[in-house]
Amino acid sequence: MEIILKEDIVNLGYKNDIITVKSGYGRNYLIPSGKAVIASPSAKKMLAEDLKQRAHKLEKVRKDAEELAAKLESVALTIATKVSSTGTIFGSVGNLQIAEELAKKGFEIDRKTITVKDAVKAVGAYTALVKLHKEISVEIPFEVVAE
Repeated sequence: MEIILKEDIVNLGYKNDIITVKSGYGRNYLIPSGKAVIASPSAKKMLAEDLKQRAHKLEKVRKDAEELAAKLESVALTIATKVSSTGTIFGSVGNLQIAEELAKKGFEIDRKTITVKDAVKAVGAYTALVKLHKEISVEIPFEVVAE
C-alpha cells in the first residue's frame, strides 16, 4: 500500500515522503491516527504542487537571507558598557546587547539567532555569529569599550 506521510516517523520516513507499507499498518494505524494519507493520483498531484510552492517560498527566504548577509558583512559594532577599574565588565555582553546595537544600525535581527563564541567579560574585540538561514551565517566583529 502506498501512502504519503504527513509527519516524520522514526524508522519509516519523513514528512511528504511517498512510501510503501503493509496494508494493515497503513489502514489500522497510520491513516486513522492522521500520520498518513493514501497515495491516490489526486493526492500525489496535490503533494507535487505543495512541494513546488514551498520550494518557491524557501528560495525567496534564502535570497532575503543572502541579501541581509551581504549588508551585514560590512558592519562592525562598538558596545559601550560599565567597566571596573581593572578592565572587567560588570556582568557580561551577550546576544541581547548585540541585537540592540544592530537595531540601532537599522538591522532587525532576532537575538536568538545570535551566538557569541567566547564569554565576553572584559574589554576587547570579539566576534558574534548571526545565523540568518540554516545554510547562511555571518560573523560580525564587535568591540567592547568602557562607558
